[in-house]
Amino acid sequence: MSSKVKRTYASRQDRPKFRSSSPISTLSSSPASSVGTKRPFDEFQSPRAAKRVKVSSAKPKQKTLTQLHFCIDQTIIRTCSLCNLSYTKGAEDDEVLHRTHCARVQRGMEWGKEEERDKHSAGVKEIADRVRLKNGKKGRIICINATVGGKIGSKLSTLLETIDVTLSASALSPEALRASTVYLFLLPAVTPNREKIAGCIVAQRIEKAMAVAPSSENLSEPKDTPALVAVDDSSGLFCYPKLLPTALGISRIFVTSAQRRQGIASKLLSAAANTFIHGCVLDPKDGQIAFSQTTGDGISLMRSWGQGGVRIYDEDNC
Repeated sequence: MSSKVKRTYASRQDRPKFRSSSPISTLSSSPASSVGTKRPFDEFQSPRAAKRVKVSSAKPKQKTLTQLHFCIDQTIIRTCSLCNLSYTKGAEDDEVLHRTHCARVQRGMEWGKEEERDKHSAGVKEIADRVRLKNGKKGRIICINATVGGKIGSKLSTLLETIDVTLSASALSPEALRASTVYLFLLPAVTPNREKIAGCIVAQRIEKAMAVAPSSENLSEPKDTPALVAVDDSSGLFCYPKLLPTALGISRIFVTSAQRRQGIASKLLSAAANTFIHGCVLDPKDGQIAFSQTTGDGISLMRSWGQGGVRIYDEDNC
């Protein structure tokens, strides 16, 4: 009987190993074999399992454009009848500036709780309380140094800038501001604990001013009278050229358009005359007070409040 030969793994002969005479290079121009390495998990994923990225078909919103037209026979410069400010119609910056300025001229700036909280540190003084106007409203008068800083100083700078634009006047010099005190007339606002700045005057210490010549002398001057100085040709305001000692100068007068003809400017001028120099009450009828930057309304106020005694001074050479 023939016996079955059983083959086992142990009975296999190992294949001879061949050694190369040259070292095996680790560099290869072909990619490395993937035998014996694990494939990344992403390769086993089905294409259907991948997240789909939604592509929005909506177009981005475009900015609304305004088409401008050239009109040769009509100017684009507009002058507001409420604030008398000229601006370029269609220019966004000019129109924004006009809206802001016009609101301040009509309604005034606010004086709120923030200013009341800082009034002691800023040196704010209350001159008069419950001052009655012609329309029956009551307000109060305060005064501040023109060079005050902080939040009140920032608001005061904005107010003075608005006044300069309204009067078409240049800004006061730092020397003039250091010698100036600002008087404000505050009226209660609709919002509780807030007030509106209805009026403002800037009073400064001066040394000399010119006396205003009567209107009769403007028409026929005597031969021995020196030539008069023309202050405002349109209103017929002339002054004598001789400089006279004067204590107080009013460089700016402003009242909001909504509160004019109520006596606010006269109340502020009287408060300045009584308190500007401590312990000394100034009388405009004696020529102790002078005005600068006179306009049509300012000349009328000067004649009615000062009763012919208010003088004129040059704020640049005061």
